[in-house]
Amino acid sequence: MSYLIRLLSSKILCSSGRVLIGQFLTQGHHHYSSSLCRMTNGMVNPLTSSSNPFIFRQLFDRESCTYSYILGDPESQEAILIDPVFELAERDATLVKDLGLQLKHVMNTHVHADHITGSGRLKLMIGKSLTSVISEESGADADEHVSNGKKVTFGKHEIEVRSTRGHTNGCVSYVFHSGRMVFTGDTLLIRGCGRTDFQEGDSEALYNSVHSQLFTLPDDYLVYPAHDYKGMTCSTIREEKTFNPRLTKTLDEFIFIMKNLNLAYPKMLDKAVPANKVCGLYNLGEYEVQLQKN
Repeated sequence: MSYLIRLLSSKILCSSGRVLIGQFLTQGHHHYSSSLCRMTNGMVNPLTSSSNPFIFRQLFDRESCTYSYILGDPESQEAILIDPVFELAERDATLVKDLGLQLKHVMNTHVHADHITGSGRLKLMIGKSLTSVISEESGADADEHVSNGKKVTFGKHEIEVRSTRGHTNGCVSYVFHSGRMVFTGDTLLIRGCGRTDFQEGDSEALYNSVHSQLFTLPDDYLVYPAHDYKGMTCSTIREEKTFNPRLTKTLDEFIFIMKNLNLAYPKMLDKAVPANKVCGLYNLGEYEVQLQKN
């Protein structure tokens, strides 16, 4: 079956040659997706109506291979930012401003071990109007702690929080039903998953989280992870249920695979985890002092 679609205006490439079409409209300096279409059984189907537009940007950190995501409501101009990176806080804040948005929430999917979050740095830059969000189970500092089933709103849109522990105790995934997409952090990666050999990792919990909280979503929901190391940008629930080489196995097979990965000790773990427990503001010295003055 061919998944080649004529691009209407702008495109976001997904794995396996699939294409998510964003029919981007221009209104002043806003560029927002008024209709998302994708291939389902060979047909192009609209997924959101023009009465329910949203702004979406996927951003990348080359050092840690981390994806960050901006979602915005063009009417209220409220936006959220998922999994920001410390060194790229200025980039993120500038883009939000360029899009005519105001950042309402900065949200982490878990306490990261491979980079320092940009949450605290963005809060110091933007001010008290910005709320940091992380799961209650993470044990990390934040303005708002969320748990399974919690809703986080921006404008007329909302994000559903789903507990997806296993990579860490505090992992959550953020489901954006209006856009038919899910932000899975390190729990579910494209054709993979987060490691479970450190930081409260639990292979059985991760497997059960994916199968009960993510694989139960509709097949066409787009999967946006916190990382990718092979150049993939997104997947779908159907693809991961079909092709994920780890999570298509039985539980016992999955546990065996995870026990035998023999991965190197994360080079940023000892620095990133303590910093991320305090919203990314830990032992920053003169830089933090300067930000607070500004």
